[in-house]
Amino acid sequence: MSVELGHFALVLALALALVQSSVPLAGARLGSPSLMRVGEPTAIAGLGLVAIAFAVLTLAYVRSDFSVLNVWENSHSAKPLLFKITGTWGNHEGSMLLWVLILSLFGALVAAFGRNLPPTLRANVLAVQGLIATAFLAFILFTSNPFTRLVPAPMQGRDLNPILQDIGLAIHPPLLYLGYVGFSIAFSFAVAALIDGRIDAAWARWVRPWTLAAWAFLTGGIAMGSYWAYYELGWGGFWFWDPVENASFMPWLAGTALLHSAIVMEKRSALKIWTVLLAILTFSLSLLGTFLVRSGVLTSVHAFATDPTRGVFILAILVFFIGGALALFALRAAALAPGGLFHPISREGALVLNNLLLTTVTATVLVGTLYPLVVEAVTGEKISVGAPFFNLTFVPLFLPLLAVVPFGPMLAWKRGDLAGAFQRLHLAFAAATVVAFLSFFLVDRASALAALGIGLGLWLVFGALTDLAVKSGVGKAGPAVALRRLKGLPLSVFGTALAHAGLGLAVLGVVCVTTLEEEHILTMQPGQTVEAGDHRLRFEGLRPFTGPNYTEEQAHFALFGADSLRRGSIVSSKRLYTARGMPTTEAGIRTIGLSQLYVSIGDETADGGLVVRVWWKPQVTLIWIGALVMMLGGMVSLCDRRLRIGAPARRRAEAAAGEAA
Repeated sequence: MSVELGHFALVLALALALVQSSVPLAGARLGSPSLMRVGEPTAIAGLGLVAIAFAVLTLAYVRSDFSVLNVWENSHSAKPLLFKITGTWGNHEGSMLLWVLILSLFGALVAAFGRNLPPTLRANVLAVQGLIATAFLAFILFTSNPFTRLVPAPMQGRDLNPILQDIGLAIHPPLLYLGYVGFSIAFSFAVAALIDGRIDAAWARWVRPWTLAAWAFLTGGIAMGSYWAYYELGWGGFWFWDPVENASFMPWLAGTALLHSAIVMEKRSALKIWTVLLAILTFSLSLLGTFLVRSGVLTSVHAFATDPTRGVFILAILVFFIGGALALFALRAAALAPGGLFHPISREGALVLNNLLLTTVTATVLVGTLYPLVVEAVTGEKISVGAPFFNLTFVPLFLPLLAVVPFGPMLAWKRGDLAGAFQRLHLAFAAATVVAFLSFFLVDRASALAALGIGLGLWLVFGALTDLAVKSGVGKAGPAVALRRLKGLPLSVFGTALAHAGLGLAVLGVVCVTTLEEEHILTMQPGQTVEAGDHRLRFEGLRPFTGPNYTEEQAHFALFGADSLRRGSIVSSKRLYTARGMPTTEAGIRTIGLSQLYVSIGDETADGGLVVRVWWKPQVTLIWIGALVMMLGGMVSLCDRRLRIGAPARRRAEAAAGEAA
C-alpha cells in the first residue's frame, strides 16, 4: 500500500504544481495580493508531497520490495544497506525523482525566505518554478513512473550496476543535482524579471546568492564525479572529455560567468541584458545535460535511459523552456536600460573579459559535444570528438583567462590603473616566475609548458593571497592593525580569494600529473618488484575474498620507500558481482603526501603471472583539493551578510510608493 501512497503523492504534487504555475502569475497580472500569495503555501506543500514520494521509494529499496519494478531492476537483498539507499537514485526513475525533489526544495526555499522580495517578482518566480516542476512531474508520471508494480513479485532482484555500488553514488548525484537544479532559480528570476519588465541592481542582489549556492554545489559535484571515475573505473585518469562530463562542465562555465556578471550588475548597474541572458543560458545548459543523459542519444557509463519516448518528452521540455525564455528575452531586451558605463581598464572591464573568455570556451565545449550527434543525425555516420580537439581548442582560450584572474580584484570600479594593479601583484608574479624557472631546470627540462603551467597555478594562488594582503594593509600598517583589518574584511572577499586559490591548486594538480606522471605496464610474478617514483612495489600474490554480494581476487603489493623500508601495502582486485555476473576492477591507491601510487590489475597469464599497471601520480590530489577549496570559497561568500539581507533600498522605495498611493 505504501508504494501507491508514493504514486498518489506525486499526482497531488503535479496538481499543486499546476496551481503554483498559474494562480500567482494571474495574481501578478491582475494585481491581486491574495492570488499572488497562493504560490508560497503550494510550493512548500509540493515539497512535502515529493518528499513523501521519495521516502516511499527509499523504503521500498530498504525493504527489498521486488514487487516494485524499479526496485527489482536495480536492487538485491544481499546488497549492503548503504547501497540499497543510494540505489534509490542509481537509476533513471529514481534519479529523476531526486531531481524533482531538489527542484521542489529550491522552490520552497524561495517561498520561505523570499519575503523581502517584491510581491510581484516573488509571485512570478514561484510561478516559473511551478511550471518547471509541472513539466518534470508530468515526465515522471507519464514516462518514468518509479512506482510501477510487478506481478507476480519475483523472489530476488537483478542488483544495481556494480559501478554504482560505491560511496560516490551517495555524494556525486545529490551534489550535481543541487548545482544543476539550483540554476533553475536564476532562470526563474530572469524570466520573472522579463515578465515584470524591470531589472535593476536589486534584482542582481537577490539572484546572486542562489547562483553562488548552485555554483558551489556543482563544483563539488563535478569534483566528486571526477574522483569517483578516477578510482572506480581503474583507468587512472581524472577527466575524459566524455559528452556527459561535458554536459555538467558547460553549466559550470556559464554559471561562473553569470556569477561574475551579476557582481557587475549589482555594483554598477551594468551588463543587465547580458546577465539575464546568462541566467537563461546557464539553466538551459543544465536542461541540455539532463536531455543528453536521459534521452538515449548517448552511450556512456553516465547515461541512464535508452527509451526514445523519454527523449522526445525531454526534448519537448527543452524546446519549451529554452525557446520560450529566449523568445521572451527577444521581446523584452530592447526595452531594458543598458546600464552604467565604465572604462575598459577597470574591475568591470576585467569581469567582462572574464565573461567573454568563459562563454567562448563554453561554446567550444558545446560544439565539440554536439557535433558528433549532429553528424550522426544528418549522415548516419558515427564519429567521435575526443581529448585532442578539446586540448587544442579549450586550453589556448582558458590560459589567458587564468592569467588575468588576479588582476580583477586589484582594479578599481569604473576606472582602474593597470600599472598600479601589476605593481601590487609584482611580488606574486616574481615568486611564481622563480618557481616556474626552478621547476624547468630542476624537475623537467623537456617541458617548458609544464613549467609555465606550474607558474600559472602559483600565480593564481599568490595573487589570491596578495588580494587579502592588500585589502588588510599588510606593509602599510602595523601587524596588529593589518590583522584587525583582515578580520574585518567581508566574508565575500575571503570567498573570492579561496575560489581563485582553489582554481590555482587545481591547475597545479592537472599540470603536475599530466606532465610528470610515470606509467608502467608489465606482467608480474609473485616476488617481482617494480619501481614507481621514489617507491618500490613487490607483488606478493593473489588471495580470494568474498563480499556480501560479490567475490574477488585480491592482488597484494608490499610498498617500500626510497630507504628500502616497508611503508605498508596496496591491495588491488578484480571483483565479480554474482547477481549480474558483471566484473569490475577495483584500483589500489596509496596517497603519499599530495601524490598517489595507483595500481590496477588485469588478467592472469598462462605461466601464473599477472598483468599490472602502475602509475606514479605526482601532486594529483591537488586537483580535488583545489575543487573543494573553490566550493568552500563559494560557501564562505554565501555566508556574507550582505548577500542575505536583500536590497533594502528597493524595498523602501516600493513601500514609500505604496504609502503615497
